[in-house]
Amino acid sequence: MAGETDRDALIADQIAYYRARAGEYDQSMRRLGRYFSMGGNVAGRPGDDDAQEIAILLEALEGVGPFGSVLELASGTGWWTQWLAQHARDVTAIDAADEMLEINRERVNAPNVRHVLADVFSWKPDRRYDLVFFAFWLSHVPHDRFAQFWRLVGESLAPNGQVFFIDELGTEETRGMEKRLEGETVLRELEDGRQFRAVKVFYEPAELEAKLHAIGWSIEVRPVGRRFYWGRSTL
Repeated sequence: MAGETDRDALIADQIAYYRARAGEYDQSMRRLGRYFSMGGNVAGRPGDDDAQEIAILLEALEGVGPFGSVLELASGTGWWTQWLAQHARDVTAIDAADEMLEINRERVNAPNVRHVLADVFSWKPDRRYDLVFFAFWLSHVPHDRFAQFWRLVGESLAPNGQVFFIDELGTEETRGMEKRLEGETVLRELEDGRQFRAVKVFYEPAELEAKLHAIGWSIEVRPVGRRFYWGRSTL
C-alpha cells in the first residue's frame, strides 16, 4: 500500500509539473523550432537536424493512414493534435493537465476534435478508435504501470486498429537535461525555480520491442536519426 501511495504521489507530481509548465513548454517548443507551425502543419526549420528527423517521423505516421477516428493520449499543447485533426475524421485528445489542454484548444479549434481532461492511468475509453497515437509520453509511464497502460491502448482500439507512437532515445544530450534521482524518477525545474519529480524511462528500440512482445504486442520500433524513435503495430 505504501509503495502504491508513493507511486501515486509521483504521478501526481508529474501532472503538477506539466500543469505548471504548460506555457513555458509551448514557448520552449517555439524557440526550438522543432514544430515550426505554419498553417497548422507539424514541421521544423529547414536544414535543422530535429526538423529532418520530424519529417521522417511524419512520413512513418502517414504510412499508417488513411485515418478514421484517432485517440491521442497525453496530447499536450497540440503540436501533433493539429496535424492529426487535418488528416483524421475525428480526434479525441486526452491530457491530465487542463493548462495544456487550454493551449491545445486555442491551437486546434476544429469541429472534429474533442478535448478531454483525464489522467491516462485512470481514464476508460467510451468508444473504440482506428488509431491510438501518443508522442513523447511512453517515457513518462512507470515500469510498474507499463502493462496497465498497454491494456488501455488495447481496450481503445477498434478491430484492426493501429498504434503509432514517438519518443526520445536516451542520448547524452537527453539524459543530461534533468537530474536523475533514483531509478526512473527525475527532478525537473521550471524557469521560476520550482521543482517537481517526474518519470523518465529511456528505451533502446530492440529492448522496447522485447518488452512489448512479453505482454502480447507485436510492435515494430525503429530509431530515427540521433534523437527519436517511432513504434507502430496492428492489433
